[in-house]
Amino acid sequence: MKVDAAAFVRWMIAEDVLQFGDFELKSGRRSPYFFNLGAIDNGAAFDRLGAAYAALAMTFPEAPQVLFGPAYKGIPIAVAASVALAREHGVNVGVAFNRKEAKAHGEGGRLVGSGMDGRRVVVVDDTITDGAAKIEACELIAEAGGRVTGVLIAMDRRERVAGGNTAVGHLEGRLGVPVRSVARLEDVVGVLAADPAGIQRLETVSAYRDRYCAVD
Repeated sequence: MKVDAAAFVRWMIAEDVLQFGDFELKSGRRSPYFFNLGAIDNGAAFDRLGAAYAALAMTFPEAPQVLFGPAYKGIPIAVAASVALAREHGVNVGVAFNRKEAKAHGEGGRLVGSGMDGRRVVVVDDTITDGAAKIEACELIAEAGGRVTGVLIAMDRRERVAGGNTAVGHLEGRLGVPVRSVARLEDVVGVLAADPAGIQRLETVSAYRDRYCAVD
């Protein structure tokens, strides 16, 4: 099932998730754009976001049985995507997430939600910087007996990391599972190129891409 990446990018701009300007990234680089899925803050927007992730989840050979959302941004994504999977695809999946710190009272532990023992688990999050949060999530899932079959993100920035690979490519190699995105940097460039008013944005984003990112 194909996701309309260009429409998704245009919506991300309209929702102020995808912003343009001068931003310092976690890596220390100065970027002419910033992707902040934390700007999604209402029911209608989460409904549409969940539908995009659900459609992407259905591109795997086998549908996931559990969606795992790393704390914190991944949690509402997992919930929204699970609702969309049930409503639009007839696939009822479990939802699980981790606490930042283990809980010593009550049910205790670091994991909340669906059991994962022996089940296909897909990790959902916003984007990938260095992959550390996803690797930690996969370790927790393995400890709980789950089997990670993929990772879904909203935006692949296509940034190169040490060794020349992209952050997504490096994570795929590390985990041995596909990492798929609703949209990629190329889709952002395509949307900007189609908008005469976005020529200045196109120039700065293209320059950043040529310097720091993999180009297909």
